[in-house]
This record gives sequence, structure tokens and C-alpha cells, in this order.
Amino acid sequence: MAYGISTYAYFWRHSTLAPEPMTLTAMLRDTAELGGRVFQICDYAPVETYDRARLADLRATADDLGLTLELGTRGIRPGHLLTYLDMARELGVTLVRSMLNTADHRPDTAEAVALLKEAVPRYADAGVTLGLETYEQVATDDLVSVVRAVGSPRLGIVLDPGNSVARLERPADVVAATAPYVVNIHVKDFAFTRRDGWVGFTYAGCPLGQGLLDHAGMVAAVRPGERGINQIVEHWLPWQDGGFDATARLEHQWTQHSINTLLRSE
Repeated sequence: MAYGISTYAYFWRHSTLAPEPMTLTAMLRDTAELGGRVFQICDYAPVETYDRARLADLRATADDLGLTLELGTRGIRPGHLLTYLDMARELGVTLVRSMLNTADHRPDTAEAVALLKEAVPRYADAGVTLGLETYEQVATDDLVSVVRAVGSPRLGIVLDPGNSVARLERPADVVAATAPYVVNIHVKDFAFTRRDGWVGFTYAGCPLGQGLLDHAGMVAAVRPGERGINQIVEHWLPWQDGGFDATARLEHQWTQHSINTLLRSE
């Protein structure tokens, strides 16, 4: 088990709102400087354009920094998953995160099982694990049923209990339902705050340990140390009134706080 950081912890700093968007290499270096040992390239579309030479350079940079790489994408069409499997081989990746739905494809459980039964054996042959993330578009019980129906030790669940709150699923219930199948954990805290005039709530991220995430309870249920499951820092940081500089500064502070908190918990 190791602690790491995702591209989602650099969401604003590599966005088009940044005067000079942070490069993937800069994110890798920052992760190593902060004490992370894993970097998850998650929903980072530019990596799909990298040729073999550029992927080799990326892997070499990670190796030099002592980082293990993971990949993340969306969708379960076999062709797309096999594209990511090819990238995983080039990068030395053994964990790929995905999600059942994309903007143009929302398979039901039966279709999802059929598609995954086509792709997952190739992952297994390559020694790569595919993890499907918990999130509000898919009921947790349905996600678990898909994983169980495929029945491969190389298919599991990426646990992010905060995502499923929008489906009115309690984080503790999501953790309990998925714990036996978890292969990766996204660590991000979250909280509700009242809107002005007490008209509704805002549901957003907050610094780790200051919100509703029961991290200790999640670790006790999943046992990542015993099972070799990496914990990856992410954020839901809202854009700040002070503009990009204020947002980027706070994003860095949250990332540093999260990884330090995890390291102290060892």
C-alpha cells in the first residue's frame, strides 16, 4: 500500500484557467516533493495523444522520482479499455480506473457485464487490475453486482464514497457494500454548507479531516495496508473569489495537508 496524488488534486492548476497550465511532469515532481509515492493520471485526455516515445519519457521521469504510475479513464467499451491497457503496458501501470458511463454510452448492468467479460481477461493476462469507481450515476448495489458477475480478481472497485451522496447513498453504506471488492481508494473530504439566506446547501470539498469523510472507518473496513491498496488524494475545491492565484494557492495547501495527514496516519 502507498499514498499518492491524482491529477484531480491539480484540477485548477492544469486547467485552461491557469495562465500557464501545469504540465504532467510538473505534477509528478510536485507529488514526489510532497512525499507521495503514486501518481494517478486520471481523466487526463492529453495522455491519449502520447506516442510510445513520449510515454517512455513519462515512465522514465516517474522512475527517476521513485513514483508508481496509475491510469484513469471513463467508459467500458472494449476498444477503449484495450487502448488504455496498451498505455498501461508502456507506463508500467498495474491499476487502471474507469467508470461505467460516458457522455454517449450508459450501459445497463447486463451490457456492462458482457462488455467487461470481453476486456477484463486481457487485463488479467497482462497483470493489470481494472477498477470501477463509485459515483452518483450508478447505484452502488448495481456496481457491486457487475463486479461480482464478471467474477475476475482483476476487476474491482475504486472507492470514493463522497461521489455517491448525490444519489442519496450514505458514505458508510457505500464503504460497507464495496469493501470486499475495493482495489483503489480516492481520498477526498466533503461537507455541506448553508447557502446565503439558508436557502439550500452547497456540497463541496473541504480539507481532509474537516468534513464528513470517516477516513478511519473506511480504512478499518477496507484494510488497504493488509491488501496492498493505494490511497490517492483528490479534491473538490471550488473556485475562489481571489481568482486563479488564490485558488491555486489553496489547492496546493489542501494537497500538502492531505498527503501529510495520510503519512502521519501510518
